Amino acid sequence: MRQRIPIILTLLFCWGSLVMAGSIFPYTYTIETLPNGLKVIMIPMESPGLVSYYSVVRTGSRDEVEPGKTGFAHFFEHMMFRGTKKYPGPVRDSIVTSIGASGNAYTSDDITAYYYNFAAEDLERVIELEGDRFQNLHYEEGVFQTEAGAVYGEYRKNITSPFAVLNEKMKELAYDVHTYKHTTIGFEADIKAMPQQFEYSKSFFSRFYRPENVVLVIAGDIDVKKTLGMVKRFYSGWQKGYVAPKVAPEPPQKGERTLDVSYPGRTLPILVVAYKWEAFDAKNRLLAATMLLGELAFGENSDLNKKLFLKEQKVQFLSPSFPTNRDQGLFQIYSMVKKVEDVPYVRDEVYRTIEAFKTKPVDAQKLNDLKRRNKYNFLMGLDTPSRVTGSLARVVAVTGGVEAIDDLYTSFDAVTAQDIQNAAQQYFVPERRSVIVLKGAQ
Repeated sequence: MRQRIPIILTLLFCWGSLVMAGSIFPYTYTIETLPNGLKVIMIPMESPGLVSYYSVVRTGSRDEVEPGKTGFAHFFEHMMFRGTKKYPGPVRDSIVTSIGASGNAYTSDDITAYYYNFAAEDLERVIELEGDRFQNLHYEEGVFQTEAGAVYGEYRKNITSPFAVLNEKMKELAYDVHTYKHTTIGFEADIKAMPQQFEYSKSFFSRFYRPENVVLVIAGDIDVKKTLGMVKRFYSGWQKGYVAPKVAPEPPQKGERTLDVSYPGRTLPILVVAYKWEAFDAKNRLLAATMLLGELAFGENSDLNKKLFLKEQKVQFLSPSFPTNRDQGLFQIYSMVKKVEDVPYVRDEVYRTIEAFKTKPVDAQKLNDLKRRNKYNFLMGLDTPSRVTGSLARVVAVTGGVEAIDDLYTSFDAVTAQDIQNAAQQYFVPERRSVIVLKGAQ
């Protein structure tokens, strides 16, 4: 399952087992690390009878470094529901259903996450089930091959979407050696060959599903001391063994890259303009400035969106995408254009807007309003345990903790109009740019 991860987050600072109330995040929380390296973040909050439980594996498609072995992080999103010898899949499913829990999983470039939302009285049972499958996942070769076939079916279904085609083609175009070159689901040839990789699959699980590479995030109607005791009981036997893969750094791009893509189905033309920017660093003020620039230049309330979407009605939408990544990610501007002959015009308007931000300081009031709006929107979304844990998951996967969030908002608050200008000048240059135009069948 795919889930849109919040890009700009607000949380609070905590170190070790210290409990602190941050200046933005409305809840106190506790962090403990077990002797085997498993980190546990516990967030008691006013949510009578409700708990959300996230298991954040700090492995995604980024970590698939062996040639011919892409797609396994996503594959284990599937396999983790197959159960163990103690609780086979159908038995586990029956227990989850009987307690009325809801949950799922998702995989991305830097994360694989598993989550459940349930009644507080069932916390111990959920911890037992999760502790068991993370340590004792069991499947036979026939089951593995069946699931591998299902993953290929998922790929074939997804690739019928023009946006899936764009995602695949953009990664191939923009990256040369880094593992961000392949999508989360993997290269098609590797997925087709997956049924023959049974032994490799077991080694993948053994390497990446280790306590030092997993963070539990538990929020809701919980008692911290009791919760930690249950976690220790069911996870302390989990043995260390994680070794981080050696991900090849992407060399500097030396010039603009462009690609025209023919989509076999019917769709309006889609334009994607992408720029390589930086790995996530919450203390990098220029990075924070770039995130704010994305909203100011291409967001829903931007002048360009009002012009192209409302006034001229040339596009179906205009939207920026700037996810936080462990390594050098892509800042992308998407637009679905109503007429193919208007694609060059829309592209040039994107470039014109970028050049304007390089030369003209952004209005200080607009910048301050955006900062306040981001804080307000995030806080308004922290009303349930599941929304709290969901908001934490990405930053936990990318940084290993939540300390970065306080740093990030400090950076946002410090961003000036000059920083916005500097960010535009540094990152939005042709040497960092990759452009794709997708056109459907006529």
